[in-house]
Amino acid sequence: MSAETQGRIGNWRFRFRVWRWQRPFWAGLLTILAGGPIAYFPYAHLNLGGLTLAMATTAGAGSLIIGVLLVVLGLTMWFQAVARVFAGVATIMLSLVSLVVSNIGGFLMGFLLGLIGGALAVAWGPGARPVEDPEHPSWLPKLPEPSADDAGSERDGPAHEEAAHAAEHTAEANGRNSAG
Repeated sequence: MSAETQGRIGNWRFRFRVWRWQRPFWAGLLTILAGGPIAYFPYAHLNLGGLTLAMATTAGAGSLIIGVLLVVLGLTMWFQAVARVFAGVATIMLSLVSLVVSNIGGFLMGFLLGLIGGALAVAWGPGARPVEDPEHPSWLPKLPEPSADDAGSERDGPAHEEAAHAAEHTAEANGRNSAG
């Protein structure tokens, strides 16, 4: 792999990571996965040896609608993060309805994934951006301010020397930590 290819892959991974942290990603993924078993099992035909089991029920259309709505709600969580509370509550409600309509909520798989995904969507909140203090960048260690009582007693001790050494070596090389 060339350096250019590695740079493109690294750039894509970084952009995906930034995108993922700006929305309830895992809630959306679990909700999308919940739609699968709920919509699939009413239409499934299982073959056990020479015997074919048809899981078709009269509520097959309802199961398909619930499964498709769960997939749409998962995509809504990803692409419209401001609607996350609505999408989360709707996901929980549809998961509860799937217990009755769709073969015990896709044999409890879709039901549980939907409940967890909906709860994660409701609980998720965007993180606060760190405020940069121009006088004290975040990469510098914060040293305690000396008080008037400590005029000469602790300044000559080992704690003061360690703090001065850390501040001196941390600020070197454009903010990069030095190795020694």
